[in-house]
Amino acid sequence: MAKLKDKRRENISVATEIDRLEERKARCQDNLERAEFRSRREELSEKERQELEDEMAIMNERVLKLDKELETLRGENRRNMVLSVALLVLSALFYYIFIYSEENS
Repeated sequence: MAKLKDKRRENISVATEIDRLEERKARCQDNLERAEFRSRREELSEKERQELEDEMAIMNERVLKLDKELETLRGENRRNMVLSVALLVLSALFYYIFIYSEENS
């Protein structure tokens, strides 16, 4: 099953994956804010407060994990952009050398 998930992700662009992770991160942060608000506003028993704090810790870990994944994907996106620009420059250079030079000769 994990291989199938990896296979599907291979077909998704880096930009799409970044958008997807940013949406997940935003949802986690919203849930975290709601849990923090609830802990401040409501009278909770000690057990409920501990469960809420555990849930908040898990959400914080998820946000940190998503931040790391986003950092990696953004680095990959930058690398892809630099490669694309380099290919464009090489194409323009070859065009100038082979096509433009022959027309002037």
